Amino acid sequence: MTNVSRHTTPTEDGAPPKPRLAASVILLRDAPGGLEVFVQHRVSTMDFAAGMVVFPGGRVDAADHDGWNYPADLLASHAADWHLSSISEDPAQAHKMAGTILAAAIREVQEESGLTLEAANLRPWANWITPTDMPKRFDTFFYVAKPDAGADPRHQTTEAWQSLWMPVQQILEAEAAHSLKLMPPTYFLLKEIAGFGSVDAVWSAEHDVVPVLAGPGSLAAFLKAHAGP
Repeated sequence: MTNVSRHTTPTEDGAPPKPRLAASVILLRDAPGGLEVFVQHRVSTMDFAAGMVVFPGGRVDAADHDGWNYPADLLASHAADWHLSSISEDPAQAHKMAGTILAAAIREVQEESGLTLEAANLRPWANWITPTDMPKRFDTFFYVAKPDAGADPRHQTTEAWQSLWMPVQQILEAEAAHSLKLMPPTYFLLKEIAGFGSVDAVWSAEHDVVPVLAGPGSLAAFLKAHAGP
């Protein structure tokens, strides 16, 4: 995988499709067996990430660009976390763009799991851009989130056949055994989170968001390497 400090999209004829802004949320909770994450098992008929285990999320919609009123200091903090990403290409719009991405993340979680998150309970964590050789591309902003105690997200999206809490380690073991399939960002982010012992440890960790743009052919190579015998 290649880390990039800034992503721009070529405009010449024949250039790859411009990635659409998207948000995804890694809902975390502490459990006796270690960290758990709320994931969706996508149906096999989807035109993107079919049959994969993913986090709740989706593309930014027009409604996400306004109608919210997040604290200025929160937006400033998020903009600082995203400062290497595409939403900071225009510094004058960085705070507004941070609010737009945050609104999309909160909306997607509510639509897909019925859970309403407080803005203060989401932390910017990662930014992955779909490789340039893919027909459908996303510039995805990942958050970690700690729902309030007793929060109970549920399965309510038609894009998945089930949604549930799973231990992070169990997902990785199932992927290694080829009984679950993960997209590269999901796999690498779960590997990273598995190194933390609690939600508080994730939340308090020093963590820089460095955008990742994988090279052409990387998705196919990853899926082949993880396809099993």
